[in-house]
Parts: sequence; C-alpha cells; structure tokens
Amino acid sequence: MSDQLVPETSPAAGAGDDDDHARHAGTDEAHAHPVDADDAHAHHGYIQEKERFKARLKRIEGQVRGIHRMIDEEQYCIDILTQVSAANSALRNVALGLLDDHMRHCVHNAVIEGEEAADVKFKEVADAIARFAR
Repeated sequence: MSDQLVPETSPAAGAGDDDDHARHAGTDEAHAHPVDADDAHAHHGYIQEKERFKARLKRIEGQVRGIHRMIDEEQYCIDILTQVSAANSALRNVALGLLDDHMRHCVHNAVIEGEEAADVKFKEVADAIARFAR
C-alpha cells in the first residue's frame, strides 16, 4: 500500500487535530478575523482531496485494527513490527500530503495577503514540521 496522497497540483491545507479544527470553525485565529460560515472550511486546500484523505485514513484504521488482532492472536513480534512500520509510513504520507496542500494553498494565499500573514503561516509550517520530525 504505497498509496501516496501528495497531490501533484492541489492547493494546501491546515492539518490540525479535531480539537484544534473545532476551535477554528467560526474564526480563523491565525489571522484573528471572522470567517463567514460558508467559508469556514473552504479555505483549506485539502478539501479538494478530502475523499482521498478519508479513504486513506480508513485503510490506516484497518491496518491498526489488524495490528490489534495480531497482538490478540499472539503473532510473531517482527511481523507485528512490520505492520506498525507500514501504518506509520501510511500516516506519514497523509501528513506529507496535508503539508503539501497547506504550502500550496494556505501559505501561498498568505504570501499574497502580505508579509504579516505570510510570517504567521511560515511559523505554522515550521512548527508543524518540528512536530512531524519528532
């Protein structure tokens, strides 16, 4: 399953967790200005790839359930570790796809808005990469 989600030319996306996403539903705190209800999610570039991301995450969920089952069945530890590695790789590919979308859309748009908005998005990207690299 080397199904990568890094889009060829799709716009960018914010990749926060569900709690972070819920906090930003009505406002865009990074810009500190209100967001129209209709535009609350439209500014995320990954929306164009949403179904692919969801399908990939569903497959990853299946991989994790399979790992759980392998442990229940007391399968060989190296085989389990191989599956853990595959799930980690799949999640990393999702993250890279979201990062690519974020750069192509959110960061790109912030650069057009001006230096202050761009600085905020560059910091977000740097922080996300730092979390991803841990």
